Amino acid sequence: MARTPETRDLNGPQKAAVLMLAMGEEHCARLLNLMHEDEIKEVSSAMAQLGSIRADVVEHLCQQFSESMGTAGTLVGNFESTERLLQKSLPRERVGQIMEEIRGPAGRTMWDKLGNVNEAVLANYLKNEYPQTVAVVLSKVRPDHAARVLTLLPESFAMEVVMRMLRMESIQRDVLDGVERTLRAEFMSNLARSTRRDAHEMMADIFNNLDRQAETRFIAALEERNREAAERIKALMFTFDDLSRLTAPSLQVLLRSVDKEKLPLALKGASEKLRDMFFKCLSERAGKMLQEDIDSLGPVKLRDVDEAQASIVLAAKELAQTGELDIGGGKDDEMVY
Repeated sequence: MARTPETRDLNGPQKAAVLMLAMGEEHCARLLNLMHEDEIKEVSSAMAQLGSIRADVVEHLCQQFSESMGTAGTLVGNFESTERLLQKSLPRERVGQIMEEIRGPAGRTMWDKLGNVNEAVLANYLKNEYPQTVAVVLSKVRPDHAARVLTLLPESFAMEVVMRMLRMESIQRDVLDGVERTLRAEFMSNLARSTRRDAHEMMADIFNNLDRQAETRFIAALEERNREAAERIKALMFTFDDLSRLTAPSLQVLLRSVDKEKLPLALKGASEKLRDMFFKCLSERAGKMLQEDIDSLGPVKLRDVDEAQASIVLAAKELAQTGELDIGGGKDDEMVY
């Protein structure tokens, strides 16, 4: 007869399996939903092979878990603490590689991370790889992302990749592991080093989210200390007034997406020129209704106007990110007739 395991006989996944089973199906299911596929497989395998666990062993494990959590105090997880912890158990080179991946594009697995890489950057890298390798990569990322990458590859090469994908059956684990290792060593680590965000761009995003008075105050103070930095930030900022750079079709796209209740409030504080641009994109009846809504507002707080305008600017930025709107207009994009 098999011996019932003691607490000391159980490894990490087995202890986790015991604790999760002790929590009951509902709580166990919630935890499984938060785990990655590999973790689910490991814990599930441990559950299936646990056999009978005595009540005192379960109680001892629960007590151990409770005590370890109770003595932990306040926990702070950040890049620095994670790196220190890794350095105690892994070679310096491996730690550096892991930290570069963590700081790189967001995602839990290599394929998650790859799915968050700009398609132009990914296509530029993949065009120098073997078609079979590219076929494996595109089969593992989201279909919409794969489609965008495919259109950016040279046409003959892209068709070769398509043919490889059509003939591809189940991918052997060792092949997949090899592709992952190559991507991690040659692409993701280099990408993490090369995609550090420009500080001026970051500050422009922060300033975009300030209210009008705070923004004016900070810009003025920065101009006194570093005029060049202030000018760079102002050039990178996108404000409600910058909507005047949009073409009529782009403005119509934006109008279909904005909160109709916020539009009258946002236009209440807009320049006459910008307000006219919005009205020209509406039918006569819709424009008349919008004007009535604006007139009915009466006096409004500047803060409320700023918030309404900020929500419309945010909508424009989100549409720009999905490619539905081009907010990059300006003097360089003026038409010559």
